[in-house]
Amino acid sequence: MYSGAYRAYRVKRESIIIEIADLGDGQNTEIEYVGKTSNKSDLDYAVEHKIAIFGLAQINRGKMKNYTRIDTAILMRETGVVPLYYNPDAEVCKKVIRACYDGGLKIFEFTNRGAFAHEVYGELAQWADRELPDLVLGVGSVVDAGTTSIYIQMGAAFIVSPLLNEDMAKVCNRRKVLWMPGCATVSEISKAEELGAEVVKVYPAQLLGGPAFIKAIQGPCPWSRLMPSGGVSPTPENLKEWFDAGAFCVGMGSNLITKEIISEGNYELLRKKAEEVVAIVKKIRG
Repeated sequence: MYSGAYRAYRVKRESIIIEIADLGDGQNTEIEYVGKTSNKSDLDYAVEHKIAIFGLAQINRGKMKNYTRIDTAILMRETGVVPLYYNPDAEVCKKVIRACYDGGLKIFEFTNRGAFAHEVYGELAQWADRELPDLVLGVGSVVDAGTTSIYIQMGAAFIVSPLLNEDMAKVCNRRKVLWMPGCATVSEISKAEELGAEVVKVYPAQLLGGPAFIKAIQGPCPWSRLMPSGGVSPTPENLKEWFDAGAFCVGMGSNLITKEIISEGNYELLRKKAEEVVAIVKKIRG
């Protein structure tokens, strides 16, 4: 154990007591300090904000964001666009998230791809908690219940999957976290809703028929809240087609956060594109 962390704890003992529920035995446990860091600013921040650090994960009962799954779904509807991105370099991710945020996209999906993606997310979650307090940060490309639990414990506000997995539904519902499974048929969508999905991801949307597929489902199932992902572009024409068809919101990755933007480091262009997308959606919806 890093001695500096222990001294920080002893100095401000009452300030950093937190209760962590569900540590495996279901008991509430007082945590002093768990984890490894030699960064004094991290330790000072932990003391100041009542945080216990578990490696790169962080449980923060002092100022944890308290978004319900309904709050998250409403924000998705209001924003209209959920940007999604992954990079193994957390610093690149921060710049991307910041540019989208500054452009008006206050919700972001970190995609769970690549080795140690959860560690990258852990760093992003801590950074966002400090720098972007009203950002709703979730995780996509999650395919099993175990990975779902890891990200929820790290504070993910929503979980998105490319497939329908009932065990994931149980984990998310138990923790009241928005779960968005990927579905490709009316029967899958209906099953997802039966399992508690407020919003269903239609994936891969363009290959399934594009806006015509969304419109066809909305006919017999007007209550379905669908988020097409895959083939959505940040143009007025494309976005109008999706929303006119009945999309609840849309997911957008590489068509918004292009390879050129990343390779050139042109995050100001990304901010402008995000701003334009927000304005386009607002205009379409009147």
